[in-house]
Amino acid sequence: MSCNIHSLPLKATDSEERIGWFSAHSSGVHSTLSEAASVTSIKYSPISPHDFAVTSSTRVQIYSAQNFKVKKSISRFNDVAYCGTIRNDGQLLVAGDATGLIQVFDINSRAILRTLRGHNLPVHITKFAPGNTQVLSCSDDKTVRIWDIPGQEAISVFKEHQDYVRAGVINDENPHLVLTGSYDQTIKLWDMRSNSCTISMVHDAPVEDVLMFSRGPTITVWDIIAGGRVVRSVSNHQKTITSMCFNESQSRLLTGSLDHHVKIYDVQDYDVVHSIKYPSPILCLALSPDEKNFITGMTCGSLSIRHRKTTLQENRSRKDKQPRVGSYQYFTRGRSYKGTLDDFIIESKRKKHLASYDNYLKKFQYSNALDAVLKETTTAILTVSMLQELIQRDALRIAIAGRDDASLRPLVKFLIRWINDPRYTSILCDVGEVLIDVYAPVIDKSPLIKNMIESLRDKVRGEVNLQKEVAKVIGSLEMMVTNVTLSAFPRLTRALNTEDLQGSTTQHPICQNDQ
Repeated sequence: MSCNIHSLPLKATDSEERIGWFSAHSSGVHSTLSEAASVTSIKYSPISPHDFAVTSSTRVQIYSAQNFKVKKSISRFNDVAYCGTIRNDGQLLVAGDATGLIQVFDINSRAILRTLRGHNLPVHITKFAPGNTQVLSCSDDKTVRIWDIPGQEAISVFKEHQDYVRAGVINDENPHLVLTGSYDQTIKLWDMRSNSCTISMVHDAPVEDVLMFSRGPTITVWDIIAGGRVVRSVSNHQKTITSMCFNESQSRLLTGSLDHHVKIYDVQDYDVVHSIKYPSPILCLALSPDEKNFITGMTCGSLSIRHRKTTLQENRSRKDKQPRVGSYQYFTRGRSYKGTLDDFIIESKRKKHLASYDNYLKKFQYSNALDAVLKETTTAILTVSMLQELIQRDALRIAIAGRDDASLRPLVKFLIRWINDPRYTSILCDVGEVLIDVYAPVIDKSPLIKNMIESLRDKVRGEVNLQKEVAKVIGSLEMMVTNVTLSAFPRLTRALNTEDLQGSTTQHPICQNDQ
């Protein structure tokens, strides 16, 4: 696809290396891709190699930034999808749809990790907050919501807009500030700490997009620090401006419009330094973080991709650039660094976290260790193992002594519950003896413990009686087995008796000869 480009005179201070690829005389590569319907959103991945997500119809496709081929296709939507956005770490993708549903996907497996429900009309804006655990959504139901991804619930809901909310952004340096634009011709700045609107600014037309540093052919710049004072109002497009973005250094503002044009502004005085004409109205545009690729999506379903190779000097200057000290980017720098093939990576070993009862044992706090395993959620084998460990350390009396009614009750309750279990009877009998030895003088002073000890005595007495009955039954069974065995071989028994008898009256022939 060919594009008509109108180059305007540049200032003497403009860098040919930085903006030359917008010019028709640059050696950029032009590519065209086709989608099934209008392209409503293009979002780049913040980490290298800066793949980009294209939202069109009922699917979100992730393209490779190197060969512009589809790497992943996510189509698990019940209706038209909107605003597929990749998270800062490149692992997750969030998108809304025309039913009001918001879904968070794992990019690698394309599995749905979270489903956020709350909007009842189409959601046109979905973006991750800088902390990566929250999602911003703007809907046609006139609400703006901040969602907690782990909890799958809205932690902030803003309802002061009077019409569709089609634009929204979270401040990168202060994630508590949210800027939204609506078809009610207002732009509002929200503070999540107070869940209220701090500044409301009036635009002359419905707002389609906002950037923090409109539906209408006008760009208006406000100074938020000055209380929402209008700094500049620019009108160079003939139709609605549908999308805007900055370049990496925020020295250029790019705008796309339904008048088929993309215009590039110098942010110092907001003069147009370049203008690019396309064959169809533009719905969205995006510039890669490394400024190698510039993509526009059009109503005809086409993607126009302009690509250029950066110079060695640009690469060096970009690597040398450091984020401002104290900003969010400063504290998260190096997070996406993967190392090179020649690097030797030393894997850090995670420290094993001990359970609470193990920590108490290390500190010789035997009473607390016993309390930790006497909880109702703890398995019996774990509690018995702790009692056995205390016996081996000769610390059972220390762990049991010095308790009141409330702290002694779980131990006696455990003994009543498990003392008749053959696996634990031996150990629990020893524990019971120590318990009675320690608290025998004061058992009568506590009705609760006295009743429980009596229950334990009755349980042990019942078990002893049961064992006696079992012994009687075993003895009877042994007698029955013996009788059955003897009656089964009567002839053998008589033969043995006869042989014994003959042996007592008849002498052996050898003995007779000797006589």
